[in-house]
Amino acid sequence: MAFDRVSRLASIPALVLTSVMYLMSAIPAAAVGLLRDPDIEHGLRELAFPILRAAGLNTNRVRVLLVNDDRFNAFVIDHNTIFLNYGLILKVERPDILQAVIAHEAAHIANGHISRRVANLQSAQRLAGLGTALAIAAAAAGAGEAAPGLAVGIQSSALRSFLGHTRAEEASADRSAASYLRWADISPRGLVDLHRTFSGQELLGPNQQDPYMRSHPLTRDRVRAAESYLATHGDRAPPNPNADYWFARVKGKVSAFTRAPSWTLRRAPEEQARDIRLMREAVAHHRNNNLSKARAAIDGALAIRPDDPFYYELKGQILMENRKLQGALTAYKTAVEMAPRDALILAGYGRALLAADQPKQALEILEQARARDYRNARMMRDLAMAYAKTGKNGMASMVTAERFALQGRIEDAGIHAKRAIGQLPEGSPGWQRAQDVLIASERAQKRKRR
Repeated sequence: MAFDRVSRLASIPALVLTSVMYLMSAIPAAAVGLLRDPDIEHGLRELAFPILRAAGLNTNRVRVLLVNDDRFNAFVIDHNTIFLNYGLILKVERPDILQAVIAHEAAHIANGHISRRVANLQSAQRLAGLGTALAIAAAAAGAGEAAPGLAVGIQSSALRSFLGHTRAEEASADRSAASYLRWADISPRGLVDLHRTFSGQELLGPNQQDPYMRSHPLTRDRVRAAESYLATHGDRAPPNPNADYWFARVKGKVSAFTRAPSWTLRRAPEEQARDIRLMREAVAHHRNNNLSKARAAIDGALAIRPDDPFYYELKGQILMENRKLQGALTAYKTAVEMAPRDALILAGYGRALLAADQPKQALEILEQARARDYRNARMMRDLAMAYAKTGKNGMASMVTAERFALQGRIEDAGIHAKRAIGQLPEGSPGWQRAQDVLIASERAQKRKRR
């Protein structure tokens, strides 16, 4: 399945910061997952690349990932990832507006705001009478379950102090974002229109405001600053057909998977790019359990773009979920040949090999996928299954322990880590990885008892 609703944001290493940033932006960490799709993530890379380069960030390291949340929000919680809610993708109307959001979040990374927010958080915790041990325990435990406790503990004065620092950083990020857009030849009008989106939000109560508003400067100030920048520097951005195409494709696929199939089938004919229209129709027919129409639509898209690995990946998904395993394997294999380093495509191929009862081949492919992306919980589950089916039960337990740890299920992680340690050769790489999980689990349990 292209959208992986199993992966949890607790899988990010900066776990304490995860829980805090979710808390501050009113997003329940334990309830939020990632939506993993190779096509969408590639499209977001295409849109982000010129911005990341303008910001001086490593374009191979910083990724843009999609969050399973229908609200208008975006955030960063480490130095390597920008998170966009799928609701934001659906609500913006132009690529330059989405790129303005990406530029703003990239500025937080480039300007060093993440490190300063940790210090600001610690200060806020002291004001509220909280020790940093609670935050550390939350990190070791996976952060998700700790967020409600942190929310209760932080008093309003400390929260206001933290948000005060945040607003100054947001204004700084806006200024940097405008500069990045200019150097990337992207229209700064997107930044102006992004801020105008929130006009009137200040008049609403906190529970009615978009999460994006609650830790950002007042809209009128942001609009004024963006308009001033536009008036000073003008708008010399040339047309960008590549950005237009990938924005339409990302938005089209997100909407096809998150909105009703009937909505997609009504709106798809409005799509200018015929291959994107057919892709949207393929998803809608697939969700309506109409294999013949889904297959015809995706084959139509492939006729237009025969060298597109992501359309082959979608065809593989459609066929696999309809138990047409040989056709699925052929489609996935073609996708892998075209994009051999794409972890999500590799994970899909490995899953299809497992479904076709080829566990040895699946294991090889899934190990490649994990080496390139450890955040995919569904891939980790498939990898554990491949280990078990090939008689490597110790490694199956070890991978399961890591998956539970990444999901914040630290007690379950400890149980499977102990099982792995008892089965794996002492000192082996798998045994050492299981030891790491067990130590983290024991430390978390110890802190919980304090």
